[in-house]
Amino acid sequence: MAARVAIAERGRPLGSPLSIWLSFRVTPFLAAGLSKLWSYTLRVKREGFGPVEDLVARNERFILSFWHRRLFMMPLSYPFIRKDRGVAILSSDSKDGERSAATWRWFGIHAVRGTASDDGAKALVRMIQAVKQGWDFGITPDGPRGPLMELKPGVTALARKTGAWIVPVTLAFDRSFELKTWDRMVIPVPFSTCTIRYGTPRRIPPKADDNAEAVQLQREMDELEAWAEEAADV
Repeated sequence: MAARVAIAERGRPLGSPLSIWLSFRVTPFLAAGLSKLWSYTLRVKREGFGPVEDLVARNERFILSFWHRRLFMMPLSYPFIRKDRGVAILSSDSKDGERSAATWRWFGIHAVRGTASDDGAKALVRMIQAVKQGWDFGITPDGPRGPLMELKPGVTALARKTGAWIVPVTLAFDRSFELKTWDRMVIPVPFSTCTIRYGTPRRIPPKADDNAEAVQLQREMDELEAWAEEAADV
């Protein structure tokens, strides 16, 4: 049975049945299909993958943290099949968010509704609930509108409150181009090589300071981004 349109259940007007079908069924299907076809052309390599595989083998929950500009092929960083659960992302409670959530469903990615920039506390509660229910989480700590590559501490709060491991990750392509968007989204050229590099998984102590932990995570993600830029220039 097809998934219901989530924001319709919240009483939001979505338009006529035809526009709903086109916007929230056809468009996500085509976008996901194109993205999947694009990904099938890539040669994928992984670095630092062993510790993440160990987390899955031990049935531990983890949070993948990556910059928004590396989002396009990021589903490749989660090749796992979890029993009953998988990976979730935060998707805004809006028409654009519903379209995004409908697209992610084609990748088996669950959307937790809420917008960190508009109501951070409510969004954090929903993410905590998702992790405690058994979902891993993928999060862009500079999203959804930036500032570019400036980490918001919500990701460290999520890790601290749930006990989930936090894993910074990035993607590098030997041939790619950038979109003229706020995040300078990186798009690989078809048939290029995609290298996925994972940082060292770590847990954040329950009484840790989120801002101090955010500074450390910012440094780790900046190092991964610098590596991705250098790898692209080789």
